[in-house]
Amino acid sequence: MSQRPGSAPADNGPAQVTVRHAKPSDYGRVIGLINVWWGGREMAPILPKLFFIHFDGTSFVAEGKDGELLGFLCGFLSQTQDDEAYIHFVGVSPDQREGGLGRALYERFFDEVRSQGRHVVRCVTSPVNQSSVAFHEALGFEVERTVPDYDGPGEDRVLLVKRLS
Repeated sequence: MSQRPGSAPADNGPAQVTVRHAKPSDYGRVIGLINVWWGGREMAPILPKLFFIHFDGTSFVAEGKDGELLGFLCGFLSQTQDDEAYIHFVGVSPDQREGGLGRALYERFFDEVRSQGRHVVRCVTSPVNQSSVAFHEALGFEVERTVPDYDGPGEDRVLLVKRLS
C-alpha cells in the first residue's frame, strides 16, 4: 500500500485502508457524503470546515486503496483543559461499519493526542443513540453523566470520558 507523508495503515481497521491527517481539501468530500451516510438526516451543519483548517493535526480521514473516502474523525486539543482532548464528529461509510474502521480512527486520535501530552479524551452523544454509547464503552469510554438540555432545550447529551494510559 502506498502511503503519503503523515499517513499510516489503519492498524486495527480493514485491509487496504490508509488513515491520514485531514486537509482543507477533504472537506468537500466529507460534507458531500455526511447526510447520505446518516440516512438523509441533515448533519452537515454540525461539521464546519474549520475542523479541516484549524484542527487538521487532530482530525483524520480514512481512504481506501483507490482514494475513496471511507471515514473521518474531527477532534481537537482542549484550549481550556491542558490535559484533555475532544472528539467532535466521527463518520464511517455504512458499508465499512462493523469492520474496525471506527476503532482505528479513534486509536489514531488517541495516539496523536497522547503524543501531545493529553491523557483524557471527551465526547458527547445523544442518549437515544444507544449504539453510539455501546461503541464508546467498548473503546473504554465511561459515561460520566447525562445532561438534560446540554445543547439547548430538549437536546440532552451523554457525556463520555476516556482516560488514556
